[in-house]
Amino acid sequence: MTIKRKSYSNQFKIDAVKIVTEQGYKASEAARNLGIHPNVLRHWVNRFKEDSNHAFPGKGHMTPEAEELNRLRKENMRLRMEHEILKKAAAFFAKESM
Repeated sequence: MTIKRKSYSNQFKIDAVKIVTEQGYKASEAARNLGIHPNVLRHWVNRFKEDSNHAFPGKGHMTPEAEELNRLRKENMRLRMEHEILKKAAAFFAKESM
């Protein structure tokens, strides 16, 4: 039996965080009223405090830093492959000229 994980919209998360941060409710009280686990709400609050602009990017979306890191890793892998191909080609032509 698989357990389906609940997903919440970005707006729901932001509104829930604002209940705690701006309206002064305790996380446990707000979570109980919203029907979520208090630890989930505390996690959202912490993520929002770290970077409010990119706290909840959504499914498949990454922060700009993570996107840059992913792009650089792909580029690095491509360059390594090109380097290996060039090494093999140089060895092949060096062997052929002898």
